[in-house]
Amino acid sequence: MKTYSRDHPYYEEVNKRIIAPYPNAVETAAGILRAARDELAGGWLHTTKGLVSAEMFADFLEMAEYLLAQGYKDPAAVMIGGVLEEHLRQLCHANGIDVEIVTTSKLVPKKADVLNSDLAKAEVYSKLDQKIVTAWLDLRNKAAHGKYSEYTIEQVNLMRQGVTEFVARVTLL
Repeated sequence: MKTYSRDHPYYEEVNKRIIAPYPNAVETAAGILRAARDELAGGWLHTTKGLVSAEMFADFLEMAEYLLAQGYKDPAAVMIGGVLEEHLRQLCHANGIDVEIVTTSKLVPKKADVLNSDLAKAEVYSKLDQKIVTAWLDLRNKAAHGKYSEYTIEQVNLMRQGVTEFVARVTLL
């Protein structure tokens, strides 16, 4: 993924200034590039992404809470597990951990349990957190594969509470 695409104002401005025959085109372009560099160095992009992700996660967790209140433990468990897995992926990105495995023919996304192990190994969070995340991922897998009798609504509610706390505590920022 590129940080600044063709439709970003920085890209458009540099492109316009370099093509046009202005005497100070290089200085102007350099100033725009410095502004972009400062934005990235200051963590603005990552902070914004983290805030947007947190808002989306909160929305999904709120939907899961509603589903639980209505007695729908199975879709709630899958939804909460999706939030958890995406948070693990974003933590990997933020900490320079690969989220894909190179095979002979293509890139394959790592499974959530591998991401969890990699994050604990990199000491992004503790081994205790790793074990708790493993239990949540197991519950999510049971829900996703129709093993509905192997967990209770109370366990899904505890998972929701725990994932909410985990996402807030182990942040991208």
